[in-house]
Amino acid sequence: MTNISPFKIDIPQERIDDLRARLASARWPDELPGVGWERGVPLGYLKDLAEYWRTGFDWRRQEAELNAFPQFTTDVDGQRLHFLHVRSAEPDAVPLLLLHGWPGGVTDFLDVIGPLTDPRAHGGAPADAFHVVVPSLPGYGFSTPLAGPGMNAARMADVLLEVMARLGYERFGVQGYDLGAWVAPKIGRAAPERVLGVHVNALLTFPTGADGEFDDLTEAEHGYWRRMQDFNDGYLQCNSKRPQTVAYALTDSPVGQLAWIVEKFKELTWPLDGLPEDAVSRDRILTDVSLYWFTATAASAAQIYYEEITAGGDGTARRSTVPTGVLASAHDVTIRPWAERDHNVVRWTRLPDGGHFLSLEAPDVLVGDVRAFFRGLR
Repeated sequence: MTNISPFKIDIPQERIDDLRARLASARWPDELPGVGWERGVPLGYLKDLAEYWRTGFDWRRQEAELNAFPQFTTDVDGQRLHFLHVRSAEPDAVPLLLLHGWPGGVTDFLDVIGPLTDPRAHGGAPADAFHVVVPSLPGYGFSTPLAGPGMNAARMADVLLEVMARLGYERFGVQGYDLGAWVAPKIGRAAPERVLGVHVNALLTFPTGADGEFDDLTEAEHGYWRRMQDFNDGYLQCNSKRPQTVAYALTDSPVGQLAWIVEKFKELTWPLDGLPEDAVSRDRILTDVSLYWFTATAASAAQIYYEEITAGGDGTARRSTVPTGVLASAHDVTIRPWAERDHNVVRWTRLPDGGHFLSLEAPDVLVGDVRAFFRGLR
């Protein structure tokens, strides 16, 4: 099957009503006095956010904003794939694949689609235009159900290569963060002749055990490695070891799903001492959470961690030859020598601030760096 079908999000009203009823009847835990975010999401904060989700958040408005972009689905070897596809009016626009992370989705890129596809209308040069494809990665959103086990990053790369071929894009660029920054280089390694360049933020880098690989690191880079080792990896352990078990609570309780995701927005946004909505609006956060809730994808979205960590991924370790641009925010722990060891890094930008979700927190910064990176590769 190679058909590409138009798609429109249309959540039945009874499911919206059910969400509100569940929020109204939520069973809340106790909280120790005098504690804050260091023990998890504070009770008062989450009650307030859940009440806004129930009474103030307008899902239909967010749904209409998503549906303003052309959306499609297709099937690749039994895997359903949902994606936004926005073509530029500029004749020389370059196809660009935008890849989200966890706990994100296509909503991550809503603020950058316009500037990327229509730079003329957003203070940019027409020569920097892109045709944009934004997929829900397999297991996320409407790219469900998963066809089966084995959907690791390399398999996702194969699926996305096929989708781009079906769209007629034989040569294109890729941008991604988090999980997207893990999949994007796999696409380049699988088909270097088709990929103009790979632009990533939140790139993960690791030691290999080679002698002396720590010797020439800067003080800051040693600090990045310590931060990686000290990072609270409870989510990583749950997602990679028992993704199905934790999903029962998240799929049955909207408050549970809300807490599970909003803590990541607190922990990974900038400034570190701010609230999640200081960096990303409540409506954007709740649109993301709502998509996880309405599609019941807590388990399927976590499976990639099981595939890569517990099942061992695909074992690919060869260095990418595709031109790679790295945009590292103040929150990111990317270690440059290790990135250059594994990737053909031709552009490196380290920001003095910014968090993990740059497309949401600082869309203009991300757009500017993407334009600059691909300008020399067109």
